[in-house]
Amino acid sequence: MDVLSAIKKRRSNGLVSEEPVPRELLEKVLEAGTWAPSHHRTEPWRYFVLTGSGREPLGKVLAKIAAKNMEDPESEKNRKKLQAAADNPFRAPAIITVAAEPSDNPKVDVREEYGAVYASIQNMLLAAEELGLGAYWRTGAPAYDPVMKELFGLSEKGEVLGFLYIGYPKRELPVGKRKPVEEVTVWMTDRSSFENN
Repeated sequence: MDVLSAIKKRRSNGLVSEEPVPRELLEKVLEAGTWAPSHHRTEPWRYFVLTGSGREPLGKVLAKIAAKNMEDPESEKNRKKLQAAADNPFRAPAIITVAAEPSDNPKVDVREEYGAVYASIQNMLLAAEELGLGAYWRTGAPAYDPVMKELFGLSEKGEVLGFLYIGYPKRELPVGKRKPVEEVTVWMTDRSSFENN
């Protein structure tokens, strides 16, 4: 598959089977991530691959974070929500937690470090597509909670930027839709182009 086709074909597919994904395939996904661009060649990405019972600690932390935002975590309704949070990592046989560890170099802007890691995630999603895997990039407030950073042993500057849930897809997803490029693009072909902004 050529790159342009893979970009258009890739879908966020969270409905995957429980069949384990071979380590060799996960390593290919990880390697694709390391080929993302990074300013100053800092390569700030860090990956944590969770499979089997290695997903349990993530579930416990997700439940702990959810409980912090509940008035009464012991109510029957909230206990069900906490169990759902704890079970969340078992929606896929493999999860790659993707984090950024920004460089200490004073010339490096942390926003560029995050940008590099996001590019790494896109590479990984495209690799998963090429390998016939379903992948879903999950983010949200729990990813950025200090307890999550602690779980993965990140530095004070480190940050979890998302979780890639990976497995074999249970279904084919419909073709995606995007706005026409004309709606999101301005061609600035001479100085006067800036006067209209």
